[in-house]
Amino acid sequence: MDAAFCVDALQDALNQYGALEIFNSDQGSQFTSSAFTGMLKQTDVRISMDGRGRAFDNIFVERLWRTVKYEDVYLRGYSSLGELTVGLTDYFQFYNAERPHQSLDNQTPDEVYRNGQGGGATIPDHFKDQSVETGSEKTGQRCAAVEQAETLT
Repeated sequence: MDAAFCVDALQDALNQYGALEIFNSDQGSQFTSSAFTGMLKQTDVRISMDGRGRAFDNIFVERLWRTVKYEDVYLRGYSSLGELTVGLTDYFQFYNAERPHQSLDNQTPDEVYRNGQGGGATIPDHFKDQSVETGSEKTGQRCAAVEQAETLT
């Protein structure tokens, strides 16, 4: 795999968000290339890599993306980045708020979060005392995705 795309994406991210404290990835050739690791070293970002062939290091993310691909991406066949952005935003809203998860005793992630219990751990609510007033202003992930999609098309 060519590292140029990943190096460009990393450069864009560093320009937009600044240096990270640590960058974790697998040991794919694009992430171990001297161009990619050199850019991280220049900005004093610590590099962390999963062990070679260690798919289990990332099992939850791998399982999530498998679900996303088979339940949404492959079925819808998005034809543009804008469509994909809006479609994935809709899917993750469904995934978190409506789709029951076997691993969560057939609750949704939103239900587990609201109840403060999940996977045997208590989930602290750091925002319970904060109120948000939006008035008529459009806010939220869906609105942001639509705005992003409009700039991409």
